[in-house]
Amino acid sequence: MDGADVGGVILSPSLLSSDFSRLKDELIDLEEAGLKWVHWDVMDGMFVPNITFGPGVIKACRRHTKLFFDVHLMIETPSRYLGLFKNAGADLICIHAEAETHLERAVSEIERLGAKSAVALNPHTPLNVIEYLLPQLHMVLIMSVNPGFGGQKFISFSIEKIRRLREMIEKQGLNTLIEVDGGVTPDNAAELVEAGANVLVSGSAFFNYPPYGERLRVFMDKISKAKGFKDKGLDFREPSS
Repeated sequence: MDGADVGGVILSPSLLSSDFSRLKDELIDLEEAGLKWVHWDVMDGMFVPNITFGPGVIKACRRHTKLFFDVHLMIETPSRYLGLFKNAGADLICIHAEAETHLERAVSEIERLGAKSAVALNPHTPLNVIEYLLPQLHMVLIMSVNPGFGGQKFISFSIEKIRRLREMIEKQGLNTLIEVDGGVTPDNAAELVEAGANVLVSGSAFFNYPPYGERLRVFMDKISKAKGFKDKGLDFREPSS
């Protein structure tokens, strides 16, 4: 299953805020509600002070859904586990620039394995860390909170960081996606899209407001009011890649 290109806006609900006791049902409910992506926050208790899913859980869930698995590895030296997560069913693998010594090598390995590659940047990490890697990346993830826990407040300077990243991508003539993770709600979704984001991760602001189909419509309604939205032809349908 392919990802998206810059012709669309994707909502990728973070399972970190879902009911862990019924992950299979949560995935089925998301798909039935019209979602296309789902975000897996993988934490190891070392890179971040929390522990969540491993490849075994992702593999067990993969056969129950056709959702695009957006797998965000918040773990130390993720290059050790890329094959495991790809074999578990990851469609896209996102690694942190701060967690990998040989970042280009790890990105190349993700692509060699047949997954989409992405790099995440913590709030304090400058954009020049991934400037030269942009032509190799399917997506860049801007962390708008410090990673490790759900329900945190959006860090306001992330807007300018997204805007500068979009300028950097366009200057190179690329179609690299920009994903935003942390404190994303219907109230700031339009501003994020206006700044240049096209994949929005939402955890508690999504899962705490069932039914999911209705919550998706709330996000869609807010984003449709973003400046330039209709001119860009943006929508929530899955674009071709």
